[in-house]
Amino acid sequence: MSSDPTLSPSASAAPPAEESHLSEVALGGGRTLYLLGTAHVSAASVAEIRDAADRLAPDTVAIELCPARYEGMKQGAKWKETDLFRVVREKKTAFFLSQLLLQSFYRRIGKKLDVQPGADMLAASEAADRLGANLVLADRSIAVTLKRAWAALSFWGKCKLAWMLFSSLFEEETADEATVEDLKKQDNIASAIEELGRAFPAIKRVLIDERDEYLAAKLLAAPGKRILAVVGAGHVPGIVRHLPRTPAPDPAPLETLPGRTWTGRLLPWLLPAVVVALIGWSFWAKGFSRGIDSLWIWCAVNIVCSTVGGIAAFGHPLAILAGALASPVTSLNPAIAAGWVAGLVQLWAKKPTVGDFERLPESLETLKGFWTNPVIRVLLVVVLVNLGSTLGTLFAIPFLAAH
Repeated sequence: MSSDPTLSPSASAAPPAEESHLSEVALGGGRTLYLLGTAHVSAASVAEIRDAADRLAPDTVAIELCPARYEGMKQGAKWKETDLFRVVREKKTAFFLSQLLLQSFYRRIGKKLDVQPGADMLAASEAADRLGANLVLADRSIAVTLKRAWAALSFWGKCKLAWMLFSSLFEEETADEATVEDLKKQDNIASAIEELGRAFPAIKRVLIDERDEYLAAKLLAAPGKRILAVVGAGHVPGIVRHLPRTPAPDPAPLETLPGRTWTGRLLPWLLPAVVVALIGWSFWAKGFSRGIDSLWIWCAVNIVCSTVGGIAAFGHPLAILAGALASPVTSLNPAIAAGWVAGLVQLWAKKPTVGDFERLPESLETLKGFWTNPVIRVLLVVVLVNLGSTLGTLFAIPFLAAH
């Protein structure tokens, strides 16, 4: 598993005639960590967890979940309690939509394999309850992780990631149990992580490298003499690299959200300033009539692009109209966006029912369901109207400059 001298395969932990994914790490002070790498949609991983827990009888079981994900997994996704008005108002639409897309991906694979996504973590927590062991939720908050990952991406990186998540809805997942088990092998894990690092270096650093360090810190601080840690197989090598560190890794810096730099605060106002300058130049240098023409160009391009975005989202006519009329104004004010206006009107005009929320998991399984569920449609209206408004600004500037 690793060349580190403190790490050796646990001979007693592996079932006969099967490859073991369990490794033993001496932590010092008579403490031993048993690190079990799993696949989150693998029935074999569930069986291996139960077997390891019964034979090792650990004092502590640590799992790769944060409290929010653990509660959601134990109780089920509480979609009925989602406050969409709050999601839109607090500018969390893209974050919420990305969570739905990721869940859709895992749900489709899990359904094909007849395994609940996260069944490995549930099996580990159930083993802790059965054995009376401590349960440690060792992962970083999912909200912090996703926000740090999003902040680490460039504008084009955000666009590329959004497209990859969206395009996954069009793909038919072909993974089978043998493929999933094969992915747990060390060489395949390294290859997959290397590929992720090439495509999204910032994402790989936040989702893999930072969490390796965070998980290692939490495992080192876990109570008990015999600790069974159940983590995704891709995290095992990185965790092992951090375990021998002295002093132990400090998780606190990895829990902070990056602040915006002065350039990050200034940049959103740059395009509106250019637009205002171009329109003002038309009035001052070319006369009142040409200035009015520039205003019409600005409004028309923004309205058309925002309308196209609203139609693409199959928004309510009133939501499309509201987004279109707001777009020329909101495009000049980064503090508000046309999509938020359109999304709130969509909620008012066609408020999702309890049944729509209950059908949300099934709707995520197909493109048609994704696009027609009223809950998701609100999110699509916000995102696509905002996208249309942004494109309207970019398209309008060359017209204004040439006018």
